[in-house]
Parts: sequence; structure tokens; C-alpha cells
Amino acid sequence: MFPRRRNLRIGPLALALLLVAGAAWSGLRAGAPPEVTATGDLPAIGPLTRVSIEARESRRGLASLVVELVQGERVWPLAERHHAPRPSWWLFGDATFEDALVVEVGRERQAELVEGEATVRVTAGRAPTWLRSPDPVVHELALPVRLVPPAVAVTSSHNYAAQGGAAVVVYRVGETSVRDGVQAGTWWSPGAALPGGAPGERFALFAVPYDLDEPDAIRLVAEDEVGNRAEQPFVERYFAKPLGRETIRLSEGFMEKVVPQILARTPGLADPGDLLEAYLLLNGELRRRNADSLLELAARSRPEFLWSESFLSLPNAQVMSSFANRRTYVLDGRDVDTQDHLGIDLASVRAAPLPAANAGVVVLAEYLGIYGNTVVVDHGHGLMSLYAHLSQIDVTADQIVERGETLGRTGETGMAGGDHLHFTVLLHGRPVTPVEWWDADWIADRVAAKLGAALRFSP
Repeated sequence: MFPRRRNLRIGPLALALLLVAGAAWSGLRAGAPPEVTATGDLPAIGPLTRVSIEARESRRGLASLVVELVQGERVWPLAERHHAPRPSWWLFGDATFEDALVVEVGRERQAELVEGEATVRVTAGRAPTWLRSPDPVVHELALPVRLVPPAVAVTSSHNYAAQGGAAVVVYRVGETSVRDGVQAGTWWSPGAALPGGAPGERFALFAVPYDLDEPDAIRLVAEDEVGNRAEQPFVERYFAKPLGRETIRLSEGFMEKVVPQILARTPGLADPGDLLEAYLLLNGELRRRNADSLLELAARSRPEFLWSESFLSLPNAQVMSSFANRRTYVLDGRDVDTQDHLGIDLASVRAAPLPAANAGVVVLAEYLGIYGNTVVVDHGHGLMSLYAHLSQIDVTADQIVERGETLGRTGETGMAGGDHLHFTVLLHGRPVTPVEWWDADWIADRVAAKLGAALRFSP
């Protein structure tokens, strides 16, 4: 005889106990306290500060996220989000376990903010149950509020500027300034400490855009670390120099000469297959890329004056095209393109020796797109000279050169129709007319007189 098996049944009492235990468990299983962080992108609240907020809850998910800015009795709502957490009786299913957002605080968003301190308050709601609603987690980020811009005052006189030219302004900034210089339209020229000057004494060697008609757009600027900005006009006299006009007549022969040469020396630029289309690509897109490269090159300028004499031009040269001409390109009687010529074309004998305009350091000696074989010499504090279309280069990058030292020879590489030198002066990567820098009196009156002992200039 075998023993009789017992029926494994859960009795009513056991079932009731299980139900009670499950109900109690689900009634007590509230969401865990969320982990909350808040980080500002600036050390204080100024005109506009961004605060990045992250919240995490791994048990049932986030229930809500509310962000406010608090200063005294004032409360500004910044953001509010609500989520559906998992039910308390369920171990699986969708929920929002992480949330992140960025809020903006500052005078630009909350006009009534005052100096002092303000708090970004983050309230992260927890998932409730039928028995309990746990308190949310409150995280606060206290930040100082700074709304006063740095002091800035012009100390130089006779602050004149010419369209397409260069100029110098000397000034003083307050101790909270971390960025200063001259904003001329969309062009920025950074300031530098005045050599031998007192703390806060600065100067800016700045470029004036060749197409800037409105002198009020030239302003001295100082900013603090949170973006408070002081600016003031300072140009006393402005000399307008409208763009010149020039027509360039294209031919298939010329395009067949320059297009394959430039494309072969410019990796990453695809040939579109059509000669005119390829020429327009070089004349437009590649021209812009080359301009960007020159802007990047400005970062390599040494923070010192490397020159002390007037600038040289190509000897016995004839001017073939002046600075800041707006060129209209014509093919078979129709206009096909418009570009601005931002240098001076000088022609002498074929393969003429090319002297360095002034003492400095070579920062570029290579083939550069539309400019062909190119040399750029740094003269310090953002001032550089550019020599293009060379038939040969006789210097290397990082080489120190003296005023008048041979850099190479003129030629017709790049987008050149004949042997000549394309010469320009760059100031913080922006082209300005060389004519001023060839003029010893202009340097003495407009640059050296303001900088004093900081620049030991000998005409």
C-alpha cells in the first residue's frame, strides 16, 4: 500500500494573509528618493546663465520635476514636468527613470532680479501609494547674482578710424573684466595688456571692416566672467572709403589653367565636373574656407611687438588692383559671380624677389587654395602680412625673418592670371589695407603716438 497524497491547497486563511501582505507591500512601496543634481554653466547669475538639471529614480521612476528660481519673496517658475511611475504592485513596466533639462536664469529672463543671491530650487516628486504620499526631494543651488558690468574708460585721444583700415585705442578696465577689445560690426579685435602699463591698462589694435558704413558700430567692450557687458563708442572721426568696382572677364583658357591646379592641391574639395561650376566653387566656397584658415592662424600671433620700423612694399612695383574692390566676374557677356578682392596686386618683373614687409616670424609657408603658394609673417599682437601667388617659397614655418629678407619670388600660382604679388595685411585674421602700414607718418601718428614706450618705433 502507498501512502495517500495530500491535496496541496491554500486555505482561505493563508490566501487572506497573502492578500493582506501584498496589499501592505504595495501600500508601502513608495518611490525611492530621487537623486538630483543642478549645475550652472557660470559661477554666478548674470545676464543669462544656464543651469543643467538631472534627476534619477531607479525603483518606480520619477513622478514629477518642478524647477523654480527664488530670490527673497519672489518665485519664478522655470519648468514643470509630470511622469507616470510604475504601479506600486508591479515590478516591471515602463517609467521615466531619468530626466534632464536646462533652464535659463538671469536679467534677460527675470527682469526683476537684483544683486545679491538667488536659488534654483528643484523639487523631484516621488511615486505615491494608496497608503502614503512621501515627501518630494528638494535640491537647491544657490548662486550669487552679479549684474554690474566692468568699468571701462578710453584714455587715448585722437581716436580716428578709416573704413577698411586699422587703428589703436588705449583704455582702462575694471578688475572684474575678463574679456575686452573692440567690436567693429561683426569683427572682433581682442585687447591686450599695455606693455609697461599699470594694472588694468590695455590697448586694442583693431580692424575696421571694409564694408562698414556706420562708425557707431565700432565700440569698446569689456565683459566679466558671467557676461555682464559694458560698451561705448569712441571713434572721434571716421573716414568712409566706399568699395571700388572692378570687372574680371573670364575665359575658358584661364579657367582651364587655374581650376585643375587648385583642385589637385586642395584635398577634400570634389570636382563638380563642369568647368564653370568648378571655378565658381573655388571662387566662392574655397575663398571662404581660406578666409577661415587665416582667422584660425591669428591664434598663433605672438603677444609682443616683433617690429619697430615702417613696412616695406614690393620694390619697383606697379599697382594692378587696389584693396577692397568688389569684382564682377563676366563670362561670354553675362555676370556669373561677385566677390570682394581684399588685397593689393603688385606687378614687377617675372619671379621678382619678395622682401618681408617687416620683422617677424613665418606662421605659414605652403599652398593655400585660391592664393596658391603663400607666406604669412606674424609681426605680433595679431598683425600679420600675407604674400600670395608665389612661384617659389624660400622660408619655412616658424622661421624668424628680418625686415627686407627674401621670402620667395612672385608668380602666378592659385587664382592668378599673370605673374604678380597679392599682398595684404591681416589684423586678427581680418584683411585691412596695406597702404596705411606703408606710410611711416601714419604709423607714427596713429599707432606709435598712442602706444608710447610700449612700441619703440623708428620711422
